Amino acid sequence: MWFDQSVIYQIYPLGLCGAPEDNDGVRESRILRLLDWVEHIKKLGADTVLFNPLFESDRHGYDTRDYFQLDCRLGTNEDFAQVCDAFHQAGIRVMLDGVFNHVGRGFWAFRDVQEKRWDSPYKDWFRIDFNGNSHYNDGFWYADWEGHGELVKLNLDNPAVVEHQFEAIRAWVDQFDIDGLRLDVAYCLPQHYLRRLREFTSSLKPDFALMGETLHGDYKQWMAPDMCHSVTNYECYKGLWSSFNSMNLFEIGHSLARQFGPEPWTMYKGAHLLSFLDNHDVTRIASQLTNKEHLAPAYALMFGMPGVPAVYYGSEWGLEGKKESWGDAPLRPALEQPEWNHLTDWISKLARAKRESQALCYGGYRNVVLTNRQLIFERAVEGERVLVAINADDQPYTAHFDAGCGQAVDLITGQLHDFGGGSQLPPYCAYFWKMER
Repeated sequence: MWFDQSVIYQIYPLGLCGAPEDNDGVRESRILRLLDWVEHIKKLGADTVLFNPLFESDRHGYDTRDYFQLDCRLGTNEDFAQVCDAFHQAGIRVMLDGVFNHVGRGFWAFRDVQEKRWDSPYKDWFRIDFNGNSHYNDGFWYADWEGHGELVKLNLDNPAVVEHQFEAIRAWVDQFDIDGLRLDVAYCLPQHYLRRLREFTSSLKPDFALMGETLHGDYKQWMAPDMCHSVTNYECYKGLWSSFNSMNLFEIGHSLARQFGPEPWTMYKGAHLLSFLDNHDVTRIASQLTNKEHLAPAYALMFGMPGVPAVYYGSEWGLEGKKESWGDAPLRPALEQPEWNHLTDWISKLARAKRESQALCYGGYRNVVLTNRQLIFERAVEGERVLVAINADDQPYTAHFDAGCGQAVDLITGQLHDFGGGSQLPPYCAYFWKMER
């Protein structure tokens, strides 16, 4: 499937385009700013763009008011169709953020319940108790998402709710020709719902991709041949940065071996989980790492490990941003134009190497050298074998191991590497060695 070998570029549109924090009801075609990003994303090497929520909402996009209309702060559906067409013309697929577990208090059906209470034909679209009350003094209690009263939980056991959402997805395909969905809080979605969603979206496009947001636990609860194609790899997200901060690459090495290694008990062998160093919900990697010299090897590790790598807008040139207890605004800044520097150039080389290597897209995982400060692992498929080498130390390191060949070519730089006398790893380096037969 195309998703298995893709490189994702994630954009939070309400943030990047500079929309007001609260929906002010004023329509402005801010989404057209993204036309200036198409060539940058293509040059970076991404072949898929993932848009976080951009339909009409109360504030941040995850509090939907209307699944069928672009948020007025971003413009019109016609504006967004123009943006999607530009990405498709550039050979870049489009994925949207599907927020199906809950809606905002401004959602039209919930407002009908507020007005008509038990006489509303939409009262069964939600989990409501008219004998209780809400923090907003609605005169009835309702289930919300994890204690956030502004996010009203939908009743996904109601066929009318599911049909409404599916018709919205159909409209997104018809109007914007989208290629897949990120499923917000997929860990909250019932398995029977995921199965129906997979069947429906496959009927729209046979290669339509479903990638679910999951945190911890067994990812196979939501990822299966009849449910999500992929899920977010939050287990390795933590290891990708904390291994460098603590100078303990055993953490990420053991996590990757447990998930993808050659042993029979490996959890996700053959799966293509979404790999990421940061996103719209967590501190940016340039702020997370205590040593900025680790940015380049951290990105190399993400692109070299099993999975589908995702780059969050702005982080490709080292943009900083710390998650605050009072909100996520620092993670979602407005940006006028993309930037390009040595880190961006490095990531573009990693993306090209990833896309052009069958071993890096489909190979298994085996640790070859693992120390506190160095990690070398093997990715291999029939006909191609790649070694990913990382040195997190500020000192050179000589790795002694049986490479199984005399020379290799680095997929990142194109330079030849001779394994005679051991492999020399300079400080803060990363290599993708394609082994010669």
